[in-house]
Amino acid sequence: MKKQSTVDGLVIIKKYANRRLYNTETSSYITLDHLATMTREGRDFKVVDAKTEEDITHNVLTQIIMEEESRGETMLPVNFLRQLISMYGDSMQKMVPGYLEASMDSFRRNQEQFKTAVEGAFAHSPFADIAKRNLAMFDVAAQAFAPGNAAGAASPGPAAARPAATKDEEIAALRTELASLQDKVEKLGS
Repeated sequence: MKKQSTVDGLVIIKKYANRRLYNTETSSYITLDHLATMTREGRDFKVVDAKTEEDITHNVLTQIIMEEESRGETMLPVNFLRQLISMYGDSMQKMVPGYLEASMDSFRRNQEQFKTAVEGAFAHSPFADIAKRNLAMFDVAAQAFAPGNAAGAASPGPAAARPAATKDEEIAALRTELASLQDKVEKLGS
């Protein structure tokens, strides 16, 4: 039986007992930083224990988050972490992953709408270059939320069922959504 390094775009990463990671697609050893970069690029991968073939992707992704958080610029507020920990063992625990995934998908869609609105608003002004640089920085910051499989399309939400709004209505809606998100972030951070 021939071993495949990728299955439908899924890269297989083997983790050995000595904690080394082996990328079967490139036939090379890699680090957690390489996996973080692959995630940001939207590459889908699966990490398996080299001996048992057990899927350990979740554990490795959690380890990447821990390393990113320890580098100084934390993204996960303490209050959010406490709330998340308190959900373990709770009767609602099984609902949390779906809720968090849907929230992140919504955030990514809003990010794209916001980006489009801002680009349109500054297209022919002296602030166009500044806006482009700010959007590029926003993209870099948002890459931490990139889903593991960029090919997977997000399911259309209630907005998809509504008739198309005018540009002014869309911008007003985005401003309202942004203000709401900022309030939520401030509440989580305090």
